Amino acid sequence: MLPGSGSDERFLRSVFAGPLAGIGVELVAPAPRRGADVVAGYRAALDAAGPGPLLVRGISLGAHVAARWAAAAPRGRVAGLLLALPAWTGEPSTSSGTAPAALAALVTAAQARAGGVAAAVAATAGAPAWLAAELGRAWAGYGAGLAPALEAAAAEPAPTQGELRGLEMPVGVAALVDDPVHPLEVARRWDAALPRSALVTTRLATFGADPESLGRATVLAWLRAGRARSAVRPG
Repeated sequence: MLPGSGSDERFLRSVFAGPLAGIGVELVAPAPRRGADVVAGYRAALDAAGPGPLLVRGISLGAHVAARWAAAAPRGRVAGLLLALPAWTGEPSTSSGTAPAALAALVTAAQARAGGVAAAVAATAGAPAWLAAELGRAWAGYGAGLAPALEAAAAEPAPTQGELRGLEMPVGVAALVDDPVHPLEVARRWDAALPRSALVTTRLATFGADPESLGRATVLAWLRAGRARSAVRPG
């Protein structure tokens, strides 16, 4: 299981440990590297995970890395993917602009470089209380490595449409319908491109009150994808 940019394994456990235990799957969540080699650390952890078949999971940046790694993995090594909150497709910046999540990461990185982690945390004052508290806790763990980790995340390509179309295993995609940083439309594009997927959504307030709601949505999507070749799109 791979966390999002600036996040950590503790947050992953709060989201996924319960839902995965409910289907008899143990959560393995290595701690991310706190610096510019954060993505390299994700890939190294996946490479070291054994021959498979693996059930690979990720949130945001972690979903991007998991999907691209699975696209390059030998056939049969990945049995399924659980991908929550994809933030963009392909390059983070295109002729139409920069993805909101990449912009947010760069802004936070600049704040951290100018005033340290405390300045970056102070800038979250307008966010929902639960989100500000979670960011403050996770970012403190990065220390001086926060800015380079966020900059690396903002520059990292997500899977292309072609890579998504090549993923033949069951894939569960989860999104929040009202998250401006991880737009629902991105999750819909991923779901449409994936040959065997399902998309399940929840809401930001629900996620804040019950972090496992996102984990349950992702697991449900994966279970649905495993039962049918066509995508399932809840209303």
